[in-house]
Amino acid sequence: MDQKSDIFEFYVTDEYEGIRIDKLISELIDSLSRTYIKKLIDDKKVFCNNKNVKASFNVSEGDEIRMEIPPVEVPEILPQDIPLDIIYEDDDVIVVNKPKDMVVHPAAGHYKDTLVNAIMYHCKDNLSGINGVMRPGIVHRIDKDTTGSVIICKNDNAHREIAAQLKEHSINRVYHAICYGILKDDEGDIDAPIGRSSSDRKKMAVVPGGKEAFTHYRVLKRFEEDGFTYIECKLKTGRTHQIRVHMAYIGHPLLGDEVYATSRKSKFNTNGQCLHAKTLGFVHPVTKEYIETDAPLPKYFTHLLNVLK
Repeated sequence: MDQKSDIFEFYVTDEYEGIRIDKLISELIDSLSRTYIKKLIDDKKVFCNNKNVKASFNVSEGDEIRMEIPPVEVPEILPQDIPLDIIYEDDDVIVVNKPKDMVVHPAAGHYKDTLVNAIMYHCKDNLSGINGVMRPGIVHRIDKDTTGSVIICKNDNAHREIAAQLKEHSINRVYHAICYGILKDDEGDIDAPIGRSSSDRKKMAVVPGGKEAFTHYRVLKRFEEDGFTYIECKLKTGRTHQIRVHMAYIGHPLLGDEVYATSRKSKFNTNGQCLHAKTLGFVHPVTKEYIETDAPLPKYFTHLLNVLK
């Protein structure tokens, strides 16, 4: 049976007098993006006093707004024969060294060529289902342009056990990165809460009232002449973009970071941030033995280390 659209109706009060209808809807339903709201308006799913209007239409007090929100269509995610760099694998978990420019799991408008498509082909039906059809086996993620270790769970028991370790911050996660500037101290702690940026909802930032975020960094090598520092970062917490946000916060954003280092220029083309999830240590969900994996640095990273001075 076909799913029905959700109907959203309300009357404009005096506080919203004169504002654009797309802005009004985004303020009343913050789960909808402005892009999606515009699509609903363009598809004639939004009515003011029973008439279709444009996104730029200014509402008046007393207007009756009616909006139809179509049911979410869950696409079929298909296995793809994509080569995987497997660091560790057994009957319960698999650790993959993810390459640059690969998205971990499918999302709206991006349903193929992801790590999930690749592991679905490799593991067949042996993947946990806790995170649904869009994220089978996925218990954590790293950014598209971040390389390195990702652990995937082959069954629900393994998923629950690894998820619990992530929640307890007991998994050993060590990243390598190259940042702008010369760090003076050989090591240091960044203890600063992270939340959604108030100026740009697509970015994260250090904000009052954000979620606890703790990063320990250690200098591996300083490139005084070129003005870069090679560092190791160990995560106690795992917030979205944590290392990228924290390093930018202390004035040393990551080389190539197109979101948090926009004011910095470099002669090197890294295709995104220079960040690699190198070490991943966890207690095996079944044997209870401690397992630690190491993902070799990608070629672009080792090349940089060889040419920097």
